[in-house]
Amino acid sequence: MGVCSSKQELFSSVSSENENTRNKILKGKGGGDAITGTNGVPRVMLTGSCRYGSMFTQQGRKGVNQDTMTIWEDFCEEKGQIFCGVFDGHGPYGHKVARYVRDALPAKLCSILDSTHRSNDSNDVGTNLDSFDNSGDKSEGDISLWKNSFIKAFEDLDQDLKHQTSIDCICSGTTAVSIIKVRENLIVANLGDSRAVLCTRDGTKRLVPTQLTTDHKPDVEIEAERIKSCKGRAFALEEEPDVHRLWLPDEDSPGLAMSRAFGDFCLKDFGLIATPEVYHTVLSDKDEFLVLATDGIWDVLSNEQVVKTVSSTKKPSDAAKKLVHRAVRAWKRNHPTSKIDDCAVICIFIKALPSTDSSAVSHGRSFTTSNATAEEGDNNNGQKEEYSALDGFSRANSVLKLPRVLSSLSWRKRSFKIIEDDN
Repeated sequence: MGVCSSKQELFSSVSSENENTRNKILKGKGGGDAITGTNGVPRVMLTGSCRYGSMFTQQGRKGVNQDTMTIWEDFCEEKGQIFCGVFDGHGPYGHKVARYVRDALPAKLCSILDSTHRSNDSNDVGTNLDSFDNSGDKSEGDISLWKNSFIKAFEDLDQDLKHQTSIDCICSGTTAVSIIKVRENLIVANLGDSRAVLCTRDGTKRLVPTQLTTDHKPDVEIEAERIKSCKGRAFALEEEPDVHRLWLPDEDSPGLAMSRAFGDFCLKDFGLIATPEVYHTVLSDKDEFLVLATDGIWDVLSNEQVVKTVSSTKKPSDAAKKLVHRAVRAWKRNHPTSKIDDCAVICIFIKALPSTDSSAVSHGRSFTTSNATAEEGDNNNGQKEEYSALDGFSRANSVLKLPRVLSSLSWRKRSFKIIEDDN
């Protein structure tokens, strides 16, 4: 089922408050120190392929690979339930932030769901899921529970990250696009400019893409309004008029190319938020596959090109790799003077997914949204882990320029100095 990591590797950076929850998840119903499938293979994947999914990431030309991803099978110990996530780090320590979120988010989400169900006098994490019937009907209360749990997990995790002494994330962060498949229901949570696209067949059997998420860019109207109301600034430089960035009120930095992200605490008072948009859709028998990918893919390939590439792959297990390789060729062709961005892709093939009920695929679709306001990073070809986005101008950079104060004083040292001065 692909390359998997041990318990120690997967959760080395997760905060201690989720220890009981993640140990419960890892132990699983069958015992042992990892989730295991029928053949004793771990059910937490970081790369590789399985019977229903293909995963691949490739380092760009900006230093350490800051993209990462994961698939959790039988999520929250619920058979047939799948969690997937793709995370795109940026800034000097973006790779550390992305890995932290990758490891901590699933356990955080399970913990919140478990706590919510207990407060509803239920000891079974799957109890509320039983209201999703085979016709695709659903309880609005249960959908809201999932959406609110996703939002709380993201926001709480951002606060956890703020207090991580091992990661300086004043000007480093990560995007996140993640999904949970609950029977025929798909819950999608997005933060930043990674993207989820669903491939389905229309009335003529033609494969068409349905974009399930909205890219959180600073020039999107609702995002720009929030940034302005918080005294932040959003504009594009003359050198790259098509890339709007988020800037501090009185300094042309850091130039973050997204409006929502984990971390980046220098901007959290000026319009950047860690509140995801959460969407719900009901899968139908016309749906073929789902693609989660970082912006290294979407910056150079359209939704249609992505669908065509994946659908034309002879072996589903090679789909993610083929898509990344096509994106790299597009970077070289379309942006020959720019640094190729890191790329990470998960392809999920709907009809091959495990299910507690094979008849639970709906024949209709609903789509709603909640708009609440070896380790892959080590694949560096011998390069030193350092942030190289400041080595000259490059369209591919998510962060363009670090604030002046960071060149001589780290965030936490600066915070301690302020406290000392106040005393």
